[in-house]
Amino acid sequence: MPAARESLLDAAGRALAHRPWSTVRMVDVAAAAGVSRQTLYNEFGSKDGLARALMRREADGYLAGVERALATHTDPRDRLAATAEWTATAARGNALVRAMLTGSWTERLPEPARPGVPSTSTVPAQRRADGPLPAPGDFLRMVRDRAVAVLAAPGVPASDTAKLAFACELALRLGLSCVAAPAGEGGTAALVHHALHRDLDS
Repeated sequence: MPAARESLLDAAGRALAHRPWSTVRMVDVAAAAGVSRQTLYNEFGSKDGLARALMRREADGYLAGVERALATHTDPRDRLAATAEWTATAARGNALVRAMLTGSWTERLPEPARPGVPSTSTVPAQRRADGPLPAPGDFLRMVRDRAVAVLAAPGVPASDTAKLAFACELALRLGLSCVAAPAGEGGTAALVHHALHRDLDS
């Protein structure tokens, strides 16, 4: 029941935006989604299962945004600047994304579901949600490696690939730094362009 699952995740996300996860009630999430509480339990198994599914969806949404940012431009600096800008925007606008990317979890959020749990769910999406969640360093490596795969020309020397990987990681780290201290004039993209001017031209 994908539509009901998405509606429940939307309702859980809205509830979390307004109050601590510890005070979010399953019955209220079900009511807000317009489905029965039994449907909620059928999909997620428990409140912890709902939390894991919500975290997995937000992680997937962030990574999908990275893919879009990398596909938006042709110039490598523009692509990395867009990726850094998306990272900063996504983390500032979503407490779960911010916690997953930085490791800074607060008492308002669900417990991080990093190692995963043994899943007995018959729902494929829930079995995936019950699996391990990437740590901040894992996200960084996934985004860096994806950026390198998109930007590297076929047959480039290993030294050039290593330089590109460094530039990709630098762009992402700059984006994350702008979550705590927003960039000045020109925003995150201008900061990345300036920082990568020599790295990608030399």
